[in-house]
Amino acid sequence: MVRRIVIVGGGSAGWLTAGLIAADHQGSSLHVTLIESPDIAPIGVGEGTWPSMRDTLRRIGVSEADFFRECDASFKQGSRFNRWVNGADNDYYFHPFVLPQGYGEVNLPEQWQAQHPNIPFADLVSYQPHLCVNGRAPKQVVTPEFSSVANYGYHLDAGKFGAFLRKHCLEKLGVHYVPDNVVGIASHDNGDIAALQTQTHGALEGELFIDCTGMQSLLLGKHYEVPFISQKHVLYNDSALAVQIPYPDDNYPIASQTSSTAQSAGWIWDIGLPTRRGVGHVYSSAHIGDDQAEAELRRYITATSGPQDIPQPRKLSFNPGYRERFWHRNCVAIGLSAGFIEPLEASALALVEMSAAMVSDELPATRAAMDIVAQRFNEAFSYRWERVIDFLKLHYVLSQRRDSDYWRDNTATVPERLNDLLTLWRHRAPSRNDFNRIEEVFPSASYQYVLYGMGFRSEFMNPQPRQAALADGYFREAAALTHKMLGALPDNRELINHIKRHGLQKI
Repeated sequence: MVRRIVIVGGGSAGWLTAGLIAADHQGSSLHVTLIESPDIAPIGVGEGTWPSMRDTLRRIGVSEADFFRECDASFKQGSRFNRWVNGADNDYYFHPFVLPQGYGEVNLPEQWQAQHPNIPFADLVSYQPHLCVNGRAPKQVVTPEFSSVANYGYHLDAGKFGAFLRKHCLEKLGVHYVPDNVVGIASHDNGDIAALQTQTHGALEGELFIDCTGMQSLLLGKHYEVPFISQKHVLYNDSALAVQIPYPDDNYPIASQTSSTAQSAGWIWDIGLPTRRGVGHVYSSAHIGDDQAEAELRRYITATSGPQDIPQPRKLSFNPGYRERFWHRNCVAIGLSAGFIEPLEASALALVEMSAAMVSDELPATRAAMDIVAQRFNEAFSYRWERVIDFLKLHYVLSQRRDSDYWRDNTATVPERLNDLLTLWRHRAPSRNDFNRIEEVFPSASYQYVLYGMGFRSEFMNPQPRQAALADGYFREAAALTHKMLGALPDNRELINHIKRHGLQKI
């Protein structure tokens, strides 16, 4: 019977996993232990989440107000992409978190092209880009915790988030914490892990071991030698320079979206927290040197009201890709130990949430059942990693930029499945039929936002002019909601300050 789960590694991945499993199985005989090395600091990036994080935090029982207070959190309503299409100053589009008005009821892209081709697609079919441009929050003071007026996720301080989750897991969920280093692995005769030998706490036995050790992948990678499948031939970025910068003053507006601004050989993220901005340059070391990448980062910061004298950026290197298997014998990898592509579209923490939820939901009762669960887990997450790669690559292959080898190379390499979809989309819009799993990583609406935001146009077969009036009604509905919400919603900083002082209503 699976009664003892041992998680190796803390940070956001380890503590989210511990929290989900412990909260779901409170009152049972399940015992969750987390081993975290006191000598290895978490990477501390990964500051963007999806709306799914609201459900995850509610599921583990935390207060949203406490989360805002302790994690320097802010609202995220989607992503804004600058200079990805042609590099011009007025080149931008949004990928918001709300679905288009009338999504699934009418062919919105066809009617957008026919009626309003000069208005950005997301701006026409959704109110949320307008909330972002005007710095509005996605809810009101009277909106209960985790509820929304406009769909939202979070920006957060990753280091503080890990500490916040650890405190909650220890004080509220009964997770056993072992601050120690793993120095050895004992195995059963069948190859299963029997116990982890720690430096000062001895051997810790278990029936299921979860590897959250980051890129070192101590259990799945080093011990079991499960191969790593690099994706560097598809997505070239393998380096990042990250820095935290102050606002010009304490009342400076807090952005309600992640901004991604394309550069000569990568892109710069810009995330607004209540006390600072997190800014970083993700790039391909094969196309640009570190010094030039840093120069581009510094120019961006200066141009966006940042200080001239920023700290020395922290260099991060990674090999984009994922493991051939994620669950092997009685060991499952979650987080960076399972893989990492790049932070575009903030999929890393979302995959942690999905992985931890599936482990908890499908927790095998016996060792025989574990092999069946493992097979299902591996199939599900191989599919999800492939879909992440397709969706991220979509942003690159549609670019019209040809001003550097980086952009020319990116548009020349298209994964086969994505190429097939693009062939279909030349004559129809992305639809639910293209992504028919119950829990898709990105829905077809997200593909529509990026596809048409990047300047793609479909030559629709069999146009349906009878849908024009219906579509126009949804376009007007989005405009009316925009007007209504801009008048009713507070700005980001105003609501965040209120939450920190007074909290939010409990549901």
